[in-house]
Amino acid sequence: MLDRVDVHCTWVSKAVLDLLPPDLPEEVPGGEIVRTPGMGVFCDNAMDLVTSLWPKPRKERKKTFVASAMRELHKVGLVGIHDAGVLPVDIAMYDEMSRTEDWSLRVYAMVECSRRNTFCPDEASKLEHPEGMLSVRSVKLFADGALGSWGSAMIEPYSDRPDTSGSLLVNASTLTSLARSWSAAGFQVNIHAIGDLANRLAVDALEAALKDLCPDSHQENLSACQARHRFRIEHAQTIHPADQERMHALGIIPSIQPTHATSDMAYVTRRLGEERTRSEAYRMRSLLDSHPVLGSDFPVEPPNPFEGIYAAVTRKSPRTGSGPPGHEAGWHVEEALSLEQALDGFTQGAARGAFLEGRAGVILEGAFADWIVLDEDIGGVGKEELRGLKVRETWIGGRKVYQREVESGDEVKEDL
Repeated sequence: MLDRVDVHCTWVSKAVLDLLPPDLPEEVPGGEIVRTPGMGVFCDNAMDLVTSLWPKPRKERKKTFVASAMRELHKVGLVGIHDAGVLPVDIAMYDEMSRTEDWSLRVYAMVECSRRNTFCPDEASKLEHPEGMLSVRSVKLFADGALGSWGSAMIEPYSDRPDTSGSLLVNASTLTSLARSWSAAGFQVNIHAIGDLANRLAVDALEAALKDLCPDSHQENLSACQARHRFRIEHAQTIHPADQERMHALGIIPSIQPTHATSDMAYVTRRLGEERTRSEAYRMRSLLDSHPVLGSDFPVEPPNPFEGIYAAVTRKSPRTGSGPPGHEAGWHVEEALSLEQALDGFTQGAARGAFLEGRAGVILEGAFADWIVLDEDIGGVGKEELRGLKVRETWIGGRKVYQREVESGDEVKEDL
């Protein structure tokens, strides 16, 4: 079994196909079984047919995975993450681990029900670690699939596959109902939406939830209500201009991964066409006044925040240092951010999106004692050097959790 890079399709061997029932459905709502040129690929909701069979690691094995991942993330300077989709059983494991030395990273976890896109209040409970090492107060819903596999839900058909407009993983009325139910239960609602139809329906759902929470607010005052509840759209990748305006007006937070733009830029125009790409896709500067959360979408993309900062500032691939043919100097650079804006999105923007402003994302008296030490001043290097910045030390809560062994030949400025 092999997952596609975006984890929205899986390709399985004949041995796995033999484990599946012979009478597979012709159509799967919100998913696809690819049958041409032959069986073996399952996308989005159809993946459930396969994942129901795979061997599951035991809890102790998962604890080893988590502790190992945290150690690796410290090497690239991460002091905290937003874990966008954690099953209730794993949240219980997180809670147990967070009281041990193995737990060294701040985690803002979003509940994902054991059956995706459902309301499971009996399984989900809020949790707040007293020292801010683990927080559970949000939920992750999924509106659509991924652009690369033609699974993101579009208003108009794909330019390179006019036979499809992608697929919704859940219908519009159910998405709205879920947003209202979860918000009424006191959870921040975060919706995965990549296509412009999915983003439109996500805005609809979050607006309906805000009207429930603040019934006396006039339309123009719902943004004050949103400032308290901080609903988010995860990815916010392709947004119709009219829905961009609605996001601005409501104050819905876009949670954006800058390296998605630079990983996808080689094929996006084929998928969406010139006009849709220019006016809708991979907005960053256009969404600045919505105070975006910037991140990586690890493990879909590498977790290194400096690669994300480089992608946001240059709109070029952090792997190659260039844009696609015709855009070698940067892809749609009108949407690029300044270094200060990108840093804000990865620090204070991420903190605000997790209700941690003033405590995380800043180095101030009274805030968490989290910081990193770099070999060079990030404000003093050129744009092209951003993607190569190295972390020397990572500190969380006043505790050093990582120190790199400086190799001979490394240039280190000791005054830092």
